[in-house]
Amino acid sequence: MAGEGDSEPSKSFKLLEFLNIQTVPCARESILYGSLGSFVLGLGHFLATSRVRRSCDVAVGGFICTMLGYWCYCRYNLAQQRIRQRMLQQAMRNKILYEGSSLDPETKPTSNKESHS
Repeated sequence: MAGEGDSEPSKSFKLLEFLNIQTVPCARESILYGSLGSFVLGLGHFLATSRVRRSCDVAVGGFICTMLGYWCYCRYNLAQQRIRQRMLQQAMRNKILYEGSSLDPETKPTSNKESHS
């Protein structure tokens, strides 16, 4: 039946048996970009120098640098997004709270005093 497979929980990829990649923000992308950076830097170094061991060292270093660099970039963007989201939620709460009252910033204050000429 088609519905039998839906009841089973999806298996997640765990790195080192304790880090669940699906639940940690930016982890999956960091590992993918790190492996791509590792491949590009290692292959580029090998094509330039034809030194296998040194190219493997460059590939490992490229993996670490690319992964950590993208991790920091992604986490910074995530923090900025969460700050903007909180500000928007607070603005929506204030809009609902102050709508129609004298404290509503969208209403223009009208002066009770009329100018006499």
